[in-house]
Amino acid sequence: MTDTTHTPDDQGSADPIRRRPRDKPLLIVNTGHGKGKSSAAFGMLLRSWARGYRCGVFQFVKSGKWKVGEAKAAAALGGIDWEKMGDGWSWISRDLEESADKARVGWEHVKLCIAQERYEFLLLDELTYPIKYGWIEEDDVVETLRSRPGFQHVVVTGRDAPQALVDVADLVSEVVKVKHPMDAGIRAQQGIEW
Repeated sequence: MTDTTHTPDDQGSADPIRRRPRDKPLLIVNTGHGKGKSSAAFGMLLRSWARGYRCGVFQFVKSGKWKVGEAKAAAALGGIDWEKMGDGWSWISRDLEESADKARVGWEHVKLCIAQERYEFLLLDELTYPIKYGWIEEDDVVETLRSRPGFQHVVVTGRDAPQALVDVADLVSEVVKVKHPMDAGIRAQQGIEW
């Protein structure tokens, strides 16, 4: 079996040679109120990158001001597209309508990437929040992800995943908070939370 190497200039997938009959594109949802949903998804991102998949990360809440460690690692590895499509958490946003507009524009961009089969691994980080806030249509998200063409693994993270998304997913993990340092007044720390 031959593995296919991709370059950042690749514009679509043509069913690479490395596929085995058992390989199926999965829709994965990491949800729940515990810590580690995105961290688990970033682990899958690294595995996909190591296998030569074209990888894209789309963060729907974090803004370009956030200097997340995973993005820095991805830049050092190379070959991972990373886009931040938000302006921060809703409770600190100065303009929720602008936040909603960014989410809508971001979702339209992701839909285009899916239609073009730009990536074999897409991480849609914190996508559940703009769905929950009504900024993007739940039905559109579910149908787009359910009917995506070609071979595209998609991982969606965030609390309160809608039931329709859970129903259409192949793998759903719920992360449950048992204990968190913030409960003891310990603030988020670089290298742990970001």
